Amino acid sequence: MSSTNKAPEKAKKSSLKDRGNLFEIAMQQVSKAADVIKLDPKVRNILAQPKNELIINFPVQMDDGSWKMFKGYRVQHNNMLGPYKGGMRYHHEANLDEMKALAAWMTYKSALHDIPFGGGKGGVKVASGELSMREKERLTRRFTHALGNNIGPEWDIPAPDVGTDGQVMVWMMDTYMNVAGYNDKNAVRRVVTGKTIISGGSHGRSEATGLGLVYCIEEWARDKKFNLDGCTFTVQGFGNVGSHLANLLTKRGAVMVGVGDHGGYIANPEGINPHKLLQYMAGKGTVAKYQGAAEITREQFFGLECDLFVPAALELEIGVDEANLLKCKLICEGANGPTYPEAEEILLKRGVDIIPDVLANSGGVVVSYYEWLQNKRSERWELEEVRGRLAKRMATTYQAVRQCALHRKVDMRTAVYCIALERLQQAYAERGIFP
Repeated sequence: MSSTNKAPEKAKKSSLKDRGNLFEIAMQQVSKAADVIKLDPKVRNILAQPKNELIINFPVQMDDGSWKMFKGYRVQHNNMLGPYKGGMRYHHEANLDEMKALAAWMTYKSALHDIPFGGGKGGVKVASGELSMREKERLTRRFTHALGNNIGPEWDIPAPDVGTDGQVMVWMMDTYMNVAGYNDKNAVRRVVTGKTIISGGSHGRSEATGLGLVYCIEEWARDKKFNLDGCTFTVQGFGNVGSHLANLLTKRGAVMVGVGDHGGYIANPEGINPHKLLQYMAGKGTVAKYQGAAEITREQFFGLECDLFVPAALELEIGVDEANLLKCKLICEGANGPTYPEAEEILLKRGVDIIPDVLANSGGVVVSYYEWLQNKRSERWELEEVRGRLAKRMATTYQAVRQCALHRKVDMRTAVYCIALERLQQAYAERGIFP
C-alpha cells in the first residue's frame, strides 16, 4: 500500500503510522502553496522542520501500586509570530511524525488568522480510556513536571486535544503554578487554555471548534446561495467537535442522517437527534447500536446521500475509495488532516467543495487566544461576546481565503497556506536571523 493513495479498508484496521507519514503529507500541502507564492527558499527550509522536538519517558504509579513508563512528546514548530500554541493529546497511536504535522498545522492556523501565536503540539502515547481518573491525574501532573520550562505562558501554551479535556488542562495548570514562583502563581494561569470556567477558562471554549465549523459552513452557504434549513449532513467522529457541530447545525434546521465513530456507524434518513445520541454515548462510549438509527458499514456510511459531510475523527480517514463513495456537496474538515492528497484531487474534480482543516477547525485556537487574553488581563468575557468575536474572525478569514483562491486560481487548501506563508515570510524578511 502506498503512503498516500490507499487509505481506507486496511487503514481502519491498522495503526496510524501504517497509513503513511502524516508529516510528509502536511509538507506536501505546504509545498504546493510555497510554489504558488514563490516562497523564499531560506524561509521554506526553516519551516520544513520544527524548531524543537522533545521526547520524554517518565514513570507513573498506577492504582495497583505498580510503576509504568510512558512516552510523552512536545514538538515546537515555529514561534516567529508568537508563543508556541497547540494541543496535548492522549492517544495510543501518538508518535513523533504525527506531532510534527499537527504542530506545523498550528503554525499555519495562527498565521492564517493573524493571531500572535506560533505552532506546537504534544501528548502522551497512552490509551486514556483505560486509565482511572486518579491515574490520568498522576500521569498529567508527572508529564507536566517533566516538561518543566519547555512550556510557559509566554513560551509554549498547551490546550486540550484528543483524549484530553478541561480537567486535564486544569491539572496541567495547577502543576505548573506550583513550580512557578510563589508571587507569580496566579500570573501564569494562561500557561494552558481550554480550562474549565471556574479555573480560568473562557466561556465558549468547549464549543469553539464546532462553532467555527458552523460559521465556515454558513459562509459557504451564503456564497453558494444554499439553504441550510432542511439540508442533510453526516459526521464521522462524535466527540467534542462532532457533537457540538451536530447540535449547532441541527438548531439551524439541518438534519443529521448518518454518524460514526470508533465503535461503528449508524444512519437514519429521517434524522438522528444529536442531543439524545450524546446522552446515549455518555453511557456507552460509542454511537454503535443506538436505537434511533440503523447500523451500517463504514462503506455504506461514506456512500450516504447528503449535502454536507464533516470528518471530525482522526487523521487520514478519506482515501481514494472514500472519495469515490462520497455523495455530498461540501466537506468541512473538523479533524486535522483527514484527507489524502489523491483523494482531494478526485473530490475537487467531481465538484465537491472542501473547506480545509487549517481554516475549518481553527475556531479552537481563536478562542484559546481569547482565553489567553482574558487570563492576561484578569478579565472574564460573556459568552455572547466570545461568540461574536469568533463569528467575525471566522467570516473575515473565510472571505480572505475565498478571495485568495479566486485571485490565484487555486483550491481553498492552497489558498489557506498562501496567506499563512506570506505572513510568515514577511516576518522573517523584517526580523532576519539573529545573530
